[in-house]
Amino acid sequence: MAHNRRQFLERLSVPLVSLASPGLAEAALVGRSANGARATSPGRSAEGANAAEVYDTLIKGGHVVDPAGGLSAVSDVAIAAGRIARVAPDLPAAGARRLVDASGRIVTPGLIDIHVHVFDAVAGVSMPADAGSLAHGVTTVVDAGSAGATTFPGFRKYIIEPSATRIYAAINISTIGLVTLNELTDLTLVDPAAAERVITANRDRIVAIKIRLTGALGAGQDLEVLRRARRASDATGVPLMVHIGGSPSPLREILASLKRGDVVTHVLREQPNGAIDAEGRVRESFLDARARGVVMDVGHGSGNFSWMTAELAAAAGWWPDTISSDLHSRNANGPVFDLATTMSKFMKLGMTLEETIARATAAPARLYPFPGGAGTLGEGAVADIAIFRLDQSRYVFTDSFKQTREGPRGLVPEATFRSGVKVA
Repeated sequence: MAHNRRQFLERLSVPLVSLASPGLAEAALVGRSANGARATSPGRSAEGANAAEVYDTLIKGGHVVDPAGGLSAVSDVAIAAGRIARVAPDLPAAGARRLVDASGRIVTPGLIDIHVHVFDAVAGVSMPADAGSLAHGVTTVVDAGSAGATTFPGFRKYIIEPSATRIYAAINISTIGLVTLNELTDLTLVDPAAAERVITANRDRIVAIKIRLTGALGAGQDLEVLRRARRASDATGVPLMVHIGGSPSPLREILASLKRGDVVTHVLREQPNGAIDAEGRVRESFLDARARGVVMDVGHGSGNFSWMTAELAAAAGWWPDTISSDLHSRNANGPVFDLATTMSKFMKLGMTLEETIARATAAPARLYPFPGGAGTLGEGAVADIAIFRLDQSRYVFTDSFKQTREGPRGLVPEATFRSGVKVA
């Protein structure tokens, strides 16, 4: 029987501890070494592991997929003091205070979603940050333009700082952000100097500048917005994230202004507004932009992922560089649901498990300067970890235009650790 994503999320409402048999089991271990030895420092080889080492948590026997470290194999992951202490097969369980049996499961770095909207109760379609992330294997998100220069201080104080999810921002070039969905139609609000000031004061949280080039902009207005955003980007060294789709100027003119490290989001939109032209081929402007180092992002959302476009791109061997959800209040109950669902759609398209996970962990971590080693299970990195079940049922996956495809398997989140603490 085919299942949709709502049904698999309902099945996930059971607490983790109820999955003890035959699924994921968790237990606190009272045994530790007589001398109370702590986990050894990062970087020691697996051969140095012994029963005298003490870990806060040991995740045993999962299929560990860490694209940043080139690892895809059954292994154990040990956590100490909020960081990855060891990744190796057959680590002794006696050295752990808590044991998690991940046999038959997939263990990955905590997922990174570089396109969400979480300025809840202020910016348009935003939703609570933790609701769409931690229970779904996502530990780090980038809010894509919900806040602008005048609203970012409130976003930082009331959303970023209290949330358990690690939240960063691509600040909107409009000073008001998404308080209205026509935030760029009034050019007096498109203030590069204001953006520069707030970026300079918040470099620990602002990683990009977001511009939404939509059909609401008049002829030539989209290119003026882009010029002003480019000015702020060049002045601060912060890259652009550019929403494409429906703007009056040709895509080739928009892409010609982008530089290495800039991001184009919504590349798999319904034709003719994405990377695939009317003849079903990848546009030369997108090939040229990628060759210059421009990053191609999914940004699924309510209107930005088309099965037809994605299938044509896959047939051409043209895959996005990063997979993001564009999760917000209007698509959290479908068709997006969460980042894991979006990733499952790419496995349906033919992407391997490892390639899919790389685009939601290692690739975004290379793109943006997240502190602490997000996106990897390398020893010494922050212990942000997700555990998934690869469900071998049939699922009906829906794109942004109510078109469906059946997939043979889906990634189902089962547990999430943030800085070594199980938060879901």
